[in-house]
Amino acid sequence: MKRRAWLTLGAVVLGGGGVVTYAVASPSSDPGAAGRAKRPAKVYDLALKGGTGDKRELPRTDTEQFSMLGVSWTGAAKRLDGTAQVRTRSLDTGQWSAWRDLELNVDPLENPGVGVRGASEPLWVGPSDGMQVQVIRKNGTSSSALPKGLEVNLVDPGVVTDAETKAGGTAAEPAAFVADESPGATASAPTDSAAPSDGTTVAPTDGQTTTSPAATDTTPAATDSVPPSASASPTDSVSPSDSASPTDSVSPSPSTSSSAPPSAPPSTVPEPPIVSRADWGADESISPEAPEYTADVKAIFVHHTDGANDYSCADSPSIIRSIYAYHVQVSGWKDIGYNFLVDKCGTIFEGRKGGVDLPVFGAHTYGWNREAAGVAVLGDYTTTSATNATLASVARLAAWKLGQYGADPAGTTQLTAGASQHNYFSTDFTAGSKYTFQRISGHRDGYNTQCPGGLLYDQLPTIRTWASGPVQGLKVSSVDGAALSGSTYYTKGGITVRWTATTPASLISKFELLVDGKSVATTSGTATSVGATLPLGSHTVAVRAVHQSGKTATSAALSVVAETTAPTFSTNPKLSLRSGTVSTSAVPVTLGWKATDDKALREVKLLSPTTATFGPTTTTTSNRTAKSGAATIWSMRAYDYAGNYRTSSPSYTPVILQETAATKSGSWTTRSSTSYLGGQSYSSGSKGASLTWTFTGRSAAWVVSRAASSGQAYIYVDGTKVSTVDLKSSTTLYRQAIWTKTWSSSAKHTIKIVVVGTSGRPTVTTDSLVYIK
Repeated sequence: MKRRAWLTLGAVVLGGGGVVTYAVASPSSDPGAAGRAKRPAKVYDLALKGGTGDKRELPRTDTEQFSMLGVSWTGAAKRLDGTAQVRTRSLDTGQWSAWRDLELNVDPLENPGVGVRGASEPLWVGPSDGMQVQVIRKNGTSSSALPKGLEVNLVDPGVVTDAETKAGGTAAEPAAFVADESPGATASAPTDSAAPSDGTTVAPTDGQTTTSPAATDTTPAATDSVPPSASASPTDSVSPSDSASPTDSVSPSPSTSSSAPPSAPPSTVPEPPIVSRADWGADESISPEAPEYTADVKAIFVHHTDGANDYSCADSPSIIRSIYAYHVQVSGWKDIGYNFLVDKCGTIFEGRKGGVDLPVFGAHTYGWNREAAGVAVLGDYTTTSATNATLASVARLAAWKLGQYGADPAGTTQLTAGASQHNYFSTDFTAGSKYTFQRISGHRDGYNTQCPGGLLYDQLPTIRTWASGPVQGLKVSSVDGAALSGSTYYTKGGITVRWTATTPASLISKFELLVDGKSVATTSGTATSVGATLPLGSHTVAVRAVHQSGKTATSAALSVVAETTAPTFSTNPKLSLRSGTVSTSAVPVTLGWKATDDKALREVKLLSPTTATFGPTTTTTSNRTAKSGAATIWSMRAYDYAGNYRTSSPSYTPVILQETAATKSGSWTTRSSTSYLGGQSYSSGSKGASLTWTFTGRSAAWVVSRAASSGQAYIYVDGTKVSTVDLKSSTTLYRQAIWTKTWSSSAKHTIKIVVVGTSGRPTVTTDSLVYIK
């Protein structure tokens, strides 16, 4: 015999006529309950009793595990004018949530069956083990009195798949579980009598049941019809006069609905991956009626399911099983209302049974179910936007489903109203009249509700654009193997073109690389790059994206030049002496060069004896130093934008000729100091005294010491006077290259210095002559 966990109910009178209802669930005594690996989804109903006060409450109540809840009442045609709020306790943290409103403005029933209940939208709260509920009627006339048979309905999604079992799904049975005591036994029907008002505890009335109500939809249009269903015990308490089996509203219209499955028309775009009912764990036994079909699908209505957005996508099957159980076992619908559901990770789930590729008659948008399919996004998008993964999947689904009937997802269509009503934007509809809708519309476009939330509604244009095509935001992001100069890319031939697009890859069939307008390479819609080799010459290069609809978009064309001609050095690197302080390890020199290219020079690099990089417009000289007495290779490389390059590597040797190497005339005195090159220098104040050096090279520099008392000297080059140099300096300086001379090529030269004999400061101190060979 299976155990029965009773719920004890009691009531006390509230001030102002309200009634507090409390409930305590007795603990489970079944030691095997927690060990069961799998269990089906179940619904547990806790009655709120106590008469017709302005407020009904269920105080904080310990329960076993549940993950979704809602409030329902007797009579689907009745409205609950007021507010219903819940708080829940997290099973994981033990913390109580803030108060959360239940959405009461649910699409109304049209000609509901007797056993169908009015209900709020279900709210996913995640695994919980405690709850608190308050229902307050709207201030006003007696017409807004709270309806009878108020219940809070808990849904345990169960654990039905191996993946969920491995993920740690609990197997404990929830509060108020009612099990069959013997084969064939059923739970007794609850009553709607008021609880005692003195606060005493009453005997258990077994106000919970796991039996399925009659299968009846909530949202058929006035002309929507479904065949009579088999009777079943409703979950709510009814008077004897209400106990007849509920039936669906009216007979179907042969022109718009049928129980026989039609053929599935092919779509203009591929079908996206869809998780089947079997894979998310639908319990088919609770909705035994056969599906109905409409003639076609002219539009898609987008919804949100409400509830927290922080769910794990691994919980999506549980959320959907909970919605399914709520729609069927609480509201009394024949099946889950939505045709499809999509989670925040972009996974698409089959909703109402009958075949994902068929026009299944759903129950999702009051007055418009006959010609449309409903897609619900799991979560609440009032203050949160849907993820791109979700938008992409809704777009794929809508494009595929509308593509079965040749409809453009970005277009409009005429729908016939099945009920007289108005929508969220106060547009009035009259039953039987036609109205224009976007092919992809929001729930609020057809009914006065905030669904699918303001931020998701604002994203519907993106969904339409993505679904319809062409690909949006296509642009080339880079061209590898080529370099950009101005508005032109240069390459030696091999390139890899990379691109980006704002349309998700799942909606793109392929990309093509166009060279001079012709396709030279094709890759998948998930690719972001493709390579090609261009022939020499100038070309245009672009990327073409083919949307799954067949529409194409082409990026802006790029100018690309393929060339293999290397730059040239019109002036090879040359080394010249310059003024500055001279040492044996650092002779001041100037490096000069000139590089050109037939297309576009990019840069010139110094490779040795040190490294540096110069742009194409950088001055063609650079001040450097060189070690004396050592042959040094000065290697430079010129690059163009295509990557071609040329290298020039001349060798130069700075040579220091000491003063002792010169031919003397007149009187010169030797001076010794570590401040002089080689430790000594010549000094003379005798007018006409001279030193002459002869060498073979292309550049020369006279090195001297300078002071306030230093005088002047004449300089002769190859027998010709070329300069008068004044050595005077306010500070004492040693090893100064004070005069330089450079020739276009290396040759034999003679440098002669002559003391001028300047009045008052005749002395000239010479350290050496430096030349480059």
